[in-house]
Amino acid sequence: MSLRALCLSTICASSLLAGLANPVISLAATDESSPVPQKVKPSSAPRTQPAHTPVKNADPTVENTPDATPGQHEDIVVTAARKNRMYVSSGGDLGALGNKKGLDVPFNIRSYNSSLILNQQSQTLGDVLLNDPTVRTTMGYGNYAQLFQIRGFTLYGDDVAIDGLYGVTPRQLVSPQLYDSVQVLNGASAFLNGAAPGGSAIGGNVNLIPKRAGATDITRITGDYTSSGQGGGAFDISRRFGKDHAFGFRFNAAGMDGETAIKDERHDDVALGAAFDWHNDDTRIDMNMNYQKQQVFGGRSAIIVSSLATDMPAPKATSPSENWGQRWAYTDLSYLFGTLNIEHDFGSHITAYGKFGAQSGNEMGNYATTTLTNSRTGDGTVGAMADAYNVMNEATQAGVRAHVNTGPIKHEINAGGSAIWEESDAAYSMSLVSNAGNIYHPTQFTPSETYSGGSLNNPGRVAWNKLYSFFLSDTMTFWHDRIALTGGFRYQDILSDSYAYGTGTLSTHYDAAAFSPVIGLVIHPVKHAALYFNRIQGLSAGQTVGATYVNAGQVFAPYQSTQYEVGAKYDVGRFAAGVAFFQTSMPQGMTEAYGNTGQEIYTQDGKQRNRGMELTFNGEILRGLRFNGGLTLIDAKQMHTTGGTYDGKTVIGVPNYTINGNLEYDVPFVKGLTLVGRVISTGKQQFNNANTTHLPAWSRFDLGARYTFLAAKKPLTARFEVDNIGNQRYWASVYQSDLVMGDPETFKFSISADL
Repeated sequence: MSLRALCLSTICASSLLAGLANPVISLAATDESSPVPQKVKPSSAPRTQPAHTPVKNADPTVENTPDATPGQHEDIVVTAARKNRMYVSSGGDLGALGNKKGLDVPFNIRSYNSSLILNQQSQTLGDVLLNDPTVRTTMGYGNYAQLFQIRGFTLYGDDVAIDGLYGVTPRQLVSPQLYDSVQVLNGASAFLNGAAPGGSAIGGNVNLIPKRAGATDITRITGDYTSSGQGGGAFDISRRFGKDHAFGFRFNAAGMDGETAIKDERHDDVALGAAFDWHNDDTRIDMNMNYQKQQVFGGRSAIIVSSLATDMPAPKATSPSENWGQRWAYTDLSYLFGTLNIEHDFGSHITAYGKFGAQSGNEMGNYATTTLTNSRTGDGTVGAMADAYNVMNEATQAGVRAHVNTGPIKHEINAGGSAIWEESDAAYSMSLVSNAGNIYHPTQFTPSETYSGGSLNNPGRVAWNKLYSFFLSDTMTFWHDRIALTGGFRYQDILSDSYAYGTGTLSTHYDAAAFSPVIGLVIHPVKHAALYFNRIQGLSAGQTVGATYVNAGQVFAPYQSTQYEVGAKYDVGRFAAGVAFFQTSMPQGMTEAYGNTGQEIYTQDGKQRNRGMELTFNGEILRGLRFNGGLTLIDAKQMHTTGGTYDGKTVIGVPNYTINGNLEYDVPFVKGLTLVGRVISTGKQQFNNANTTHLPAWSRFDLGARYTFLAAKKPLTARFEVDNIGNQRYWASVYQSDLVMGDPETFKFSISADL
């Protein structure tokens, strides 16, 4: 049985003692997953720097008092229970603009911190994002990769960032146990982060912040179990040392192995992470190195339903734990990746920074893909394809952040650049004959994969991409800091070469550039509230027209999606709320008749327009009662389609609403006991372009509890949770015509001990 890391950093001793004295706490201030306190300059937050000497244990009654009194024991339990609370904070890393509080920026950004990841025993990034009312998780074509939908647009795993750098994150499945927070930015971000190398991130993106040593030492062991037969554990150690505790080290090891709640599906996960940091008064350096290996055997993949024009399968016809996959199907994903960050202050007004990240990934798999041909009987065909895919990516970013005043106006000027290099080697072998299958009565067969592209044992180069950009912005603050106006632009160049499988000869070449401007306005009518507006763009590589069209070989400029957003925020520390109204228009490829020649021309005149509203809440509603969640309404329309056939129709797989609600309640008469609950609700999703049928709306409920107690004067926390109470049957998603079944009822148990 392998080891699975579910771990948290701890808050400093002064924060713990203050929390004991004050029963109403700020969720952001007491989040034990927060890194070392930061040195803060006006309108800027450089990287972590210890503000005081850490202590080994935050509560002296644990280590220093041989026989603590009953009252002291109760205080220890209360303190430990607080450290396990659900924390969702407003703000995060905004790329070119740096780390910002949510109330001060014209964008909608939230951070889900490591205490939430630990308490929910999250095994994938998708498990963490189940808590966000603006995100839905689905699956990629044919394999087990997770992709995400934000504001009705795709976010591929390739385009999830680490420390603000694209190209470094494992691209199919992500182990969240290595990260201190998962940050969700709603909306386009071409100016903030540059173009995503996978071409997605139009409706939003996700940024992962690795765990680093905090102000308090940690030695934590966790063991966990997930039905029907997964067991694992974790180890987390964090230390600061040297003069002024300038050096920090943190190590995480995590793993889980066994059969999931889906019949005959097995997962084996290992994640290792080591982080180092150093600081003095002017310089901050941190580095992290990570290894992740995820294996899935006999997995249940999505069902391809693009051939079904008017009908869909009934969700009640099959059990949520049913598996129509093949037992020989598997994926084996191994990644070595890391980042290095350096910041230096030149006086009190200028900060220079540089980031570098790299990833080496090796993927092997043999996949069974089901295409449904009869939704009533469940009949279909099952294809087989083996695949080898290796990546070597590098990413860098550097810039300067300066603060200057011109009369009554304060300026924060950001200037810099970024670059990404990606090389992909791949090979495949597939079956030319599809086997008969049935999702209601699955049968097994032996694959015969005879058609190959390249060698699976020695994959050759199939793609080489380079993206580089330069950015400049100025945030002007005036009227006693009540108004902030941001203007700027990013120049982005995208170069992409693709090569033929096996021969390695150049098949297509793409090289195009674009400017991505931004304008944002924040007005603070009162201290804890803000009104905001932004106009920002998303950016994706255009296409090279194929040989079957009149304009074969034409290279289109990058797609520029334009977003308008207006909203309001309220944040008093212990409670935050926000509302946003948005519209994003994205160009799309489409075909048109070329005069009366009988031929077709390919253009970028297609258009998708998504409008919607987001309402989010998080914080302490009443003493001991905490809530995180909200509501999203989306109207995703096809605006320009070939011949106008589907103009005005809803986009396939985009729900008209999504609702999430997470509650935690500290039982007042049982110290250390917290009850938890979650609801996830998703509106109807159109099944085809003509909108003649749709997936019905669905809701899922999760319940659980955790209990903190003492054993040998050490705090232990036990957690129990049941996901999908009642084993509800539902189709979770049909995004991009890939039908995904909802997860079955799943039981989770874990226990953590701080030594």
